[in-house]
Amino acid sequence: MSATDDNTPQPAPTGQPKAGDRRRARALAMQGLYQRHFSKSSISDIEAEFMVDNDMSKVDQLYFRDLLRGVHREQADLDKLLEPFLDRPLHEVDPIELAIVRLGAYELKHRLDVPYKVVINEGIEMAKRFGGTEGHKFVNSILDKLSRRLRLAETRPR
Repeated sequence: MSATDDNTPQPAPTGQPKAGDRRRARALAMQGLYQRHFSKSSISDIEAEFMVDNDMSKVDQLYFRDLLRGVHREQADLDKLLEPFLDRPLHEVDPIELAIVRLGAYELKHRLDVPYKVVINEGIEMAKRFGGTEGHKFVNSILDKLSRRLRLAETRPR
């Protein structure tokens, strides 16, 4: 019997996380933030619920936790970063689009390991999947403008 025959969970291999695992982590974090918007449950309760109710085997769980907790913790600061680029008051932004741009703002600000183009593209794809008909255009516009502010060196034309 080998060490893996006893059904003991094995640690994930080290190295770069898979793009799909991070994409799923983002989608779940966005859904958790959306749920928090309406339920006002604690973020730790939402996290625990998502960990139990979803197949997390193909999710970058550390990334999910970082996004969910980080966006929640810094929501007021993230909103201040976003407000100059909004075409309407914050309270009028669709809750799904708001969760997506907050998530993108957090990634642009704190996850320098993720290229800004990836952050924008992932936000657009989530908006197409979960948001309204034109929501992806709104998300693209906000995250593009914010990326030029937060990632100046990365976005500057060469």
